[in-house]
Amino acid sequence: MNKTNKTEEDWKEKLTAEEYRILREKGTEAPFTGKYVHTEDEGVYKCVACGNQLFASDAKFETKIPGLIGWPSFDQAIPGSIEFRVDDSDGMQRTEVICKRCGSHLGHVFEEYNEAATGKHYCINSACLELEPFDSAQGKKQWQSLLLFSHCDS
Repeated sequence: MNKTNKTEEDWKEKLTAEEYRILREKGTEAPFTGKYVHTEDEGVYKCVACGNQLFASDAKFETKIPGLIGWPSFDQAIPGSIEFRVDDSDGMQRTEVICKRCGSHLGHVFEEYNEAATGKHYCINSACLELEPFDSAQGKKQWQSLLLFSHCDS
């Protein structure tokens, strides 16, 4: 994967002020304000900053867990698409999720086995995402095959 080499000035020109605040300054959008909170459309969620494919729509679910409600939830990321960092901000210890290609902040991941089938509950800001719809049922099958194959490689 090629890393994106942009300056902060480049990011300010490319992103909206809200996107910049969240992706580059590690902000959080207000709960229930993001465009993908309740979306059930099928496709691939990409990083709005660099286009890196992050999550398949099959991994998205509606959470009922207080504190995680109000943002899109996923139980797995596309292999090799993200990285983790320790986040001690706001008096909490959490695990930050960042885009592996551009280093942008996406949200946080929590260990959780009640709703997340994988035990990983990714709580991601909608402002960080762009949904690329599957163009057909065949496109979805091809994507699922690719995702399955990538799990075999890791």
